[in-house]
Amino acid sequence: MKRGTKLATTGGSLLVLTLLAGSMAVSQSSPNEPGTPTAPTAPMVPVGLVSFDSCADALAELRAAATASVGPYGFAGDAVLFGDRTAAIGGAESKARTFAEAPGDAAVRDAGAGHSTTNNHEAGADEPDLVKTDGRRIVTVTGGVLRVVDPVTRRVTGRLDLTDDREELRWQEHRLLLLGDRALVLREDPPRPADSLRSIRRAGATRLLLIDLSARPQLLGTYRVGGSTVDARLTGRTARVAVRTSAQLRFPPMAEGTDRVRTERNRAVIARAGVEAWLPEYEWTAGAERHTGRVGCDRLNRPDRMTGSSTLTVLSFDLTADRLGDGDPVAVAADADTVYGTATSLYLAGRRPAPITGAPRWQPPSTEQVTDVYQFDTAEPGRPRFLAAGSVPGWLINQYALSEWAGHLRVATTTGEFVGDGTASESAVRVLRRDGGALVPTGEIGGLGRGERIYSVRYLGPVAYVVTFRQTDPLYALDLTDPTAPTVTGELKITGYSAYLHPLPEQRLLGVGQEADRQGRTKGLQVSLFDVRDPGRPNRLDQWHLPGGWSQAEYDPHAFLYRPDTGLVALPVNDGVRLLRVGNDTISEIGEVTHPAASVRDGVRWAPPVRRSLVVDDVLWTVSEAGLRATDPASARNLAWIAAT
Repeated sequence: MKRGTKLATTGGSLLVLTLLAGSMAVSQSSPNEPGTPTAPTAPMVPVGLVSFDSCADALAELRAAATASVGPYGFAGDAVLFGDRTAAIGGAESKARTFAEAPGDAAVRDAGAGHSTTNNHEAGADEPDLVKTDGRRIVTVTGGVLRVVDPVTRRVTGRLDLTDDREELRWQEHRLLLLGDRALVLREDPPRPADSLRSIRRAGATRLLLIDLSARPQLLGTYRVGGSTVDARLTGRTARVAVRTSAQLRFPPMAEGTDRVRTERNRAVIARAGVEAWLPEYEWTAGAERHTGRVGCDRLNRPDRMTGSSTLTVLSFDLTADRLGDGDPVAVAADADTVYGTATSLYLAGRRPAPITGAPRWQPPSTEQVTDVYQFDTAEPGRPRFLAAGSVPGWLINQYALSEWAGHLRVATTTGEFVGDGTASESAVRVLRRDGGALVPTGEIGGLGRGERIYSVRYLGPVAYVVTFRQTDPLYALDLTDPTAPTVTGELKITGYSAYLHPLPEQRLLGVGQEADRQGRTKGLQVSLFDVRDPGRPNRLDQWHLPGGWSQAEYDPHAFLYRPDTGLVALPVNDGVRLLRVGNDTISEIGEVTHPAASVRDGVRWAPPVRRSLVVDDVLWTVSEAGLRATDPASARNLAWIAAT
């Protein structure tokens, strides 16, 4: 273990929201030094979501938007070069609230629970993950087979094959939501040439499976819709799933001719397309029943700006029912790649790339972007209700860049291009408030990490912590108590960066990321323990460093496990799990948990990485494609092994 030292310092969550980055010019770098509030930028607020008057009106506007957006090589950011366009995989609170009670601190609040839960961003908004437990059972899907494990007897008590005898589905990732005796399984289905649904046949589908776990696991019903899953949230008994569907437009292969000629050929395809090219198809089953349908024009809305290249659909399912039904869809002619949710709201975030004119489609889109925000109310069961829309310059690192607190939405973005020496980029945190149907700017703090980009963000009530990086890691502490005048209160510069920040009791913060040299070259996994009691002088208390190591938790917070009652941190590292103990000012290593190799086809054996950890009644369970292992978390001693056979 490598001890950290105190380094020099300077003085220095849930709505339903869709963030759509546009091709507008970004704001110029702020002349203010970090720590000085900057005036809110000029509002870039779209009117909001507007329903179409008719299918004919929808078709005309969608064709017009797509025609204006398409170029000689199709839409910017297409997932394929030519031919079919496939979906790209992939209330006010008291200001006196203490650090340990801040929103997003679910792990700290779970200290006395007999079992751990998914490392969710916000309380009351459960997120799908590879494994779920309610303390009575552990549910996971490996190799396309759902297994129920009794943590007391350490035996498999239920098993259900979900592959429909399709071998390729054994390699698909399955994620779960769990509510009582019901599990909702989410996965991506690859295209099937013989599929009766055109959009699913050509571009693949999101597939949902409702499982009854009250006795032997039983499939109650399914739902399939053309497109890829963005994410999902479970609030109360309602699961809401966001799906992104590419417009079903078959652009011709690139032929001889100028860019203008190729663009006109693509526009001709759009001119011939019917409205069904933008309206996703779906199919749902319940027992022997089978129903098909398509999202109706009356369920489709448009933002003030749109490209016509894709449709975003939010589906709502009551997990206490005996069937999924049609999902009661609400759709937006927009795009998204991030979901942020609270117990009463849902945000969807995504980029709208700048059009690429006269450039090959494999070139990356421009990094000059704008993020459009759409807020929906999910406080009641059923279809979400649109509330407001707004815009901010820049792009998001992930859902942790968003936070709702005291009636305001905080958004952290990076603007400019992070290329070469990175001097064109900087970051900011902006505060928005709802005014009627608009999210309007209230205050902002800019000039963070000039020449760098954001690597992680964590909001804890009225404070926020932002990590930017290029060669060294400034950890900024921000005071957002006054939404009209946010300020930087402190800054800590250390080598490396934290890609994920997790709150601990006693006003401490744990960072998981990479150590780096002074030139910014990464040197392996590091876990940093920060003392943030003094907002003007954040300080690193200790550091654990594994040269050459990496952790899935750097990009997937669900892989991170923390138990505040014991100080246990379970962290996937390379192919195993490292167990650490975090004290008041130290980090120590307990040991490592590994899984045996698993047999696969043709006798080839492999050691699958351990991807998740959970705790039930003081026993640590780790999960991989090979199976589940029970371990004593205090000593890393093996207790049991359950193979995924």
